[in-house]
Amino acid sequence: MDAVLLSRIQFAFTVAYHYLYVPLSIGLAVLIAVIEFKFYRTREEVYDRMGRFWTKILAINFAIGVATGITMEFQFGSNWSNYSRFVGDIFGAPLAAEGVFAFFLESTFIGLLIFGRDKITRFMRFFAALMVALGTHLSAFWIVVANSWQQTPAGFKIEGGRAILTDFGAAVFNPSTLPRFLHTVTGAYITAAFVVMGISAYYLLKNANKDVAKHSMRLALIFGLIFGSLQFYLGDVHAKQVAETQPVKLAAFEALWETKEGAPLLLFGIPDGEAETNKVEIGIPGLLSFLVHGDFQAPVRGLKEFPEELRPPLAPTFWSFRIMIALGIYMALVLLLGLYHYVKGSLYTHKSVLKLMLYSIPAPYLANELGWMAAEVGRQPWIVDGLLKTSDAISPLPAGQILLTISLFAVVYALLFAVFMYLMIKEVKKPLSSQKPLTSSVEVPVQV
Repeated sequence: MDAVLLSRIQFAFTVAYHYLYVPLSIGLAVLIAVIEFKFYRTREEVYDRMGRFWTKILAINFAIGVATGITMEFQFGSNWSNYSRFVGDIFGAPLAAEGVFAFFLESTFIGLLIFGRDKITRFMRFFAALMVALGTHLSAFWIVVANSWQQTPAGFKIEGGRAILTDFGAAVFNPSTLPRFLHTVTGAYITAAFVVMGISAYYLLKNANKDVAKHSMRLALIFGLIFGSLQFYLGDVHAKQVAETQPVKLAAFEALWETKEGAPLLLFGIPDGEAETNKVEIGIPGLLSFLVHGDFQAPVRGLKEFPEELRPPLAPTFWSFRIMIALGIYMALVLLLGLYHYVKGSLYTHKSVLKLMLYSIPAPYLANELGWMAAEVGRQPWIVDGLLKTSDAISPLPAGQILLTISLFAVVYALLFAVFMYLMIKEVKKPLSSQKPLTSSVEVPVQV
């Protein structure tokens, strides 16, 4: 057993599990702020019930996310001591800011919305929701800052085998921070839109809680259309940044072996890493060059320009990126279909469309996970790009101990997921008004 591989598996597993809960917390907090604003302005009772319900969903998601996030951060010291020693001076400030400014802001105002909403004014409820949304975004920002510094380090010097902070602003706003942050939070908004649409569809299929479901469906559809459209632009911005700062990662995304002028955008391909070629390749000539450099004939660097030992693992990088793109296109089509039926006036009654929305809940979750997989695997073999290799970053632990902790994490996380699903389904099935209880055979799908 290889201690490096096992440490990577453990961290990847815990991060991927934690990230199941993060996007919904970010996106749903914004939607709740909109709902509470609508209640503040209109005093319509339906917005009050919407706010109560979606805040409970957020609280369940937030609680599990906090528990798994703490475990994830402990691993920096336990499994990645050499990494922690190298980046400690850089990461201390953003991780402290995430805890002090973001976590306490979120938790305080979520508590106020859950336990004190009937004791405060409508405006204070809106303000509390706004503070929860601000807290989730601050948390996301500081975590993205830390991760982006690993991708495109800046504002530092190497001294005594450690990265020492020399320019806080340059480190925080390194070349990939803003593109990654905007791309990440937009993915979170899309996740929230699909969860709200899916649960609303569930209610409409059961003919229950129809007023809450209709208002929630309309709000989520608009939210999803706005940020789904924006995501294609932000993805393009982020890809241009990757092409400039991490060209080997872009080459792996596209399975581009040779440096080419007029490089094609690969629509479909089957890369062969051993032969350093693609068995099947269907692309649009010159389009990758144009997307990256704004010139159909501009050269794009291929994988063969980089030493083999400094290339990322091709298959997981290539396929995770492409499946993420495919899921993005799928979600865009679902949103457009929803818009079409909303304009026709059949959105709330068309069972096939409602079922499609219900069973599409897992799509943004999978797209988010694959996006991070492409970003992180595409950085290998570096844990800090160009400065520290992953193989040099681990703690000197026996492989058997790491395997044991992976097994224990798997058991605990399985139990946490069971609790999460139980609480979510219980809350969703609970009637929100005097309408008939939920007894139909339609079930909420497991989010994977």
